[in-house]
Amino acid sequence: MRTVLFVTGMSGAGRTSVANVLEDDGWYVADNVPVAVIAQVIEGIRTAEVDHQKIAMVLRPTGPGFADELAHLRAELADGGAQTYLLFVDASDPVLIRRFEQVRRRHPLQGSGTLSEGIAAERAMLAGVKADAQTVIDTSDLSATRLRTLVAKAFPSRTGPSLSIAVQSFGFKYGLPIDCDLVADVRFLPNPYWIPELREHNGRDAPVRDYVLGQPDALEFQRRYVELVDIVARGYEREGKGYMTIGIGCTGGKHRSVAMTEELTRRLAAETDADGAPRYEVQATHRDLGRE
Repeated sequence: MRTVLFVTGMSGAGRTSVANVLEDDGWYVADNVPVAVIAQVIEGIRTAEVDHQKIAMVLRPTGPGFADELAHLRAELADGGAQTYLLFVDASDPVLIRRFEQVRRRHPLQGSGTLSEGIAAERAMLAGVKADAQTVIDTSDLSATRLRTLVAKAFPSRTGPSLSIAVQSFGFKYGLPIDCDLVADVRFLPNPYWIPELREHNGRDAPVRDYVLGQPDALEFQRRYVELVDIVARGYEREGKGYMTIGIGCTGGKHRSVAMTEELTRRLAAETDADGAPRYEVQATHRDLGRE
């Protein structure tokens, strides 16, 4: 059964912010779709076999008939076997006025009148929609982090780990990666490059892997670095950040960093939460492996 979540509310209250949270959490999100064509859009998604059972439609009020059109559409979708939910985002008039003044944009219903008049007209038009909503979120005093938490809890979607970690090996001689949150330097370990029988191998090959990981302090580095990542990850999860990129560097990005990246990926993937479920979704990548 498909789930269709309609997101609407006052202009300036945070519809786009809610859409971003849902998209990050695995929903298929369509923004600013006219109510009259939503049923066709949903049917197109279904027949195209898009791998999304949960669909979010962000609706911008279009006129006096908006409430009736939305109610009719929800009834039509329910008759077709879909579950529908309505999320309404709101904010106080002073907050909405301040937000519009900050971005220097006109209110969609302002016309030739004042900003306050446009907000009042929209609030009157959406009174029935707000009353029908299963969830109302007032964003007047919400930080972006708090809004993300409320939306994720109200409409959970992603199963499994809430934090994705990419562990990337690289060579310092090719420059630092620009997208890393954490960077570790493993050049303190002896370089297999200077051992003739290991030079042509890389850190994914058993001889190099065993040599690198068998060095003094390599095991302690792995243990302590996983502990560090766990601490940082807790903060990321509190702040609503769903991903982390870790860079592991050596001179050329072929031996030490590759072996350590593979081992840290394995260790992080083995981390579990209080219920014994995997704590992270982890992937290893090697930026400079194969470069001369």
